[in-house]
Order: sequence, then C-alpha cells, then structure tokens
Amino acid sequence: MADVTVNSNICGFVHKIHGKRAGKNIVIDIETDCEKIKKMSHMEIPMDQTLDIKDNYVMTKAQEAQCSSNCLVPCGILNVCRIEMGLLSEGLAKKSGCISIDFR
Repeated sequence: MADVTVNSNICGFVHKIHGKRAGKNIVIDIETDCEKIKKMSHMEIPMDQTLDIKDNYVMTKAQEAQCSSNCLVPCGILNVCRIEMGLLSEGLAKKSGCISIDFR
C-alpha cells in the first residue's frame, strides 16, 4: 500500500492519499476536508488509464469534481498509482521525501 500526503498550502487543505493495487485497478482512498476532493475518494482506477495525461481516468475525475487547475491532488494520486504499478520505486520516492512548487 502506498501512502502520500499532499499539503495544499494555497487552499489550506491537507490530503492523505492511500492506494492499493487490486487486480488491474488501483483503489484510492483519500482523507480530506475538501468537499471537491471527497468526491474523488474511493476510486477504482484502471491501471491502463493512468499513463497518458490527456486520456486519464484521474484527470477526468478531477474535472468532474471541478478541481482547480492548480490542485496538486491529481498529481499525488498519479504518483501513488505509479508506485503501486511498480513504475516508481517506493524507496526512491520515500528517499526523495517532498516534491514542491516554490513561488518566488
């Protein structure tokens, strides 16, 4: 099971994303106080619909939930999917720690 925390400092929310591979899907659960992101919790994401940014299950669900274009949660979800699919090393991700966007 992969777990990440997304700190959305701009909107003031912290989101805890949990993912686990289940057959050909990744099951995502999200702990959050954001009403938009709550709509995305407990998704069963087909693995073959996560690789392309345009035709992407997660991005479609983010659009349906009316997430802002600067929301970091879809990116966090996709990273959890990549870990569960074996495309991103969990050890490397943990070693890297935090991914950030710094506004200067």
